[in-house]
Order: sequence, then C-alpha cells, then structure tokens
Amino acid sequence: MHSLILWIRAVAYTVKMVNVRVARPEDLMNMQHCNLLCLPENYQMKYYFYHGLSWPQLSYVAEDDKKKIVGYVLAKMEEESDEVPHGHITSLAVQRSHRRLGIAQKLMDQSSRAMIECFNARYVSLHVRKSNRAALNLYTMTLRFKINEIEPKYYADGEDAYAMRRDLVEFAIKHDIDPANKLTFFDNGKKHCCGDGDEHHHNHKNED
Repeated sequence: MHSLILWIRAVAYTVKMVNVRVARPEDLMNMQHCNLLCLPENYQMKYYFYHGLSWPQLSYVAEDDKKKIVGYVLAKMEEESDEVPHGHITSLAVQRSHRRLGIAQKLMDQSSRAMIECFNARYVSLHVRKSNRAALNLYTMTLRFKINEIEPKYYADGEDAYAMRRDLVEFAIKHDIDPANKLTFFDNGKKHCCGDGDEHHHNHKNED
C-alpha cells in the first residue's frame, strides 16, 4: 500500500511538472529527435521548418521540469481551396517514459484550439496505421476522431492507413472556443466537418 501511494504521488508530480506550450523554431531539432525515438515515420529537418514557419500557431511541445522535450504535435492547415477550412496532424508522439499521463490529449487539444481560433478550422484530420490498435483506441475513445476512409498502401512499407477526422465545431462548442469567424464557422459547420457519418473510417504510435 505504501509503495502504491508513492507511485501515485510520483505520477502526480510528473504530470504537474510537464509543461505544454507552442513550439518555437529552436525546438524543431529536438522535436525531430523525439520523432526518431518514438515513430517509424521520420522526416527531414526542412519539413519541420515548413510547418513551423508556415503555421507557427499550430505545433506544440511538452517539456519536463528540465526543459527536455518529451512529446510534440506537428500540425498544419490543409490548403485545398475547394474544401472547408481544416487542419491536419502530421505527427504526434510522446516518449515512452511519459505516456499514459494525458500528454497526447493536451497536445492535440491545444493544436485543435489554435486551428479554430486562428484559421476557423471545422475539422482536423490524421492518418494512423491499421495495425496500431493502441493509437486507434486513443483517437476514437479519448479524442473523438472518427474513421472517414481507408487509404490503401498509404505507408512506405505498404500498410494501409485509416484516414480519421475530429469534428472541431463540436469541440469548440464543448470548450467554449471562439473561432476566427463565428458566422462561417457555425453556419452548417457540422454538415461539412466529418462527412455523412461514414464509418469506414500516420505516423502515430501509442502516445498516451
């Protein structure tokens, strides 16, 4: 019992000491390092700079009490002109030592909020390997993503991906978030967010 209490206290201390903040240019190399430790899909440094310079509001890091980055979300806005505004999660990772502490949800929620406030995003999308059951459970059960479709052979090794979407109109209402443009954001927003309810529903590991 004594050891259990100590463990609970240790977990509470860890959660308290992890700070989630918007990513800065000087964080990008450490984000890449975290990606290499956590995920099989990796990117060149220029891709991180592309996200950081184009959409500096959308990527976030989690750092411990020693200012070491232990998790991140790399995000962007999709630029198709024929669709409603929506964001995309390119990569989400939390180091194994800091998983199951709610960090992935905090990162995702902060990025989603910024998409709404800055760009009027009505939904956010991501891809996840069909075999990654832990990540799929996180996205569906905790973060309320829905499977939109299956993209065959999405990954370099030939594995299929679930293309998933999170309704940000619903998220904004629940958390009382002011969008960049209330009129266009709430005007039939839900009809366009996540399709007609299709249940066919990247590089994401078990982050939380």
